[in-house]
Amino acid sequence: MELGVQITFKNMDPAPAVEAKARERAARLDRFYDRILGCRVVIEAPHRHHRTGRQYRIGIVLTVPGRDIFVTHEGPENPAHKDVMVALRDAFDAARRRLEDHARELRGQIKVHEPPIHGRIARLFEDYGFIETSDGQEVYFHRHSLVEGKFKSLKPGDEVRLTIAENESAKGPQASTVHRVGKHHPVG
Repeated sequence: MELGVQITFKNMDPAPAVEAKARERAARLDRFYDRILGCRVVIEAPHRHHRTGRQYRIGIVLTVPGRDIFVTHEGPENPAHKDVMVALRDAFDAARRRLEDHARELRGQIKVHEPPIHGRIARLFEDYGFIETSDGQEVYFHRHSLVEGKFKSLKPGDEVRLTIAENESAKGPQASTVHRVGKHHPVG
């Protein structure tokens, strides 16, 4: 880490053991992304709440080239965060996950889901059929690919959405899932 780790305590006195643990956890983040420029950690002990008790909040800002990655406590209170070390662990685990996501994004490994393809049933046989897509491609599908409804209720011309499986068939493209489009269809 080029700029090092900055630790701030709010609503509490500095605690050497907590600061040491925060520095240790921050140093481990370099294993997941080696271009971290800096890390700011805020350890906050909020005022005592009458029902949930004292729950620590940890905020982490990781500075990486081109952006900052923020990790803060959001959502419902976690009773385990009455222990500052548990709150610290959870915050750094979340920071690690965000850092790993950032690294995957930079490497182009974030999975982008293609929108479903639309087509019409072209031909039907005993337990399989063919769908013609809007670009004129013909795609094989088995009756088990139909997600809802009965295979026997399909007719040529019915509109469907489909997902084409990769490397599924040596004979050409094959649909892994087929969804009937339109009004309510019987589930079978």
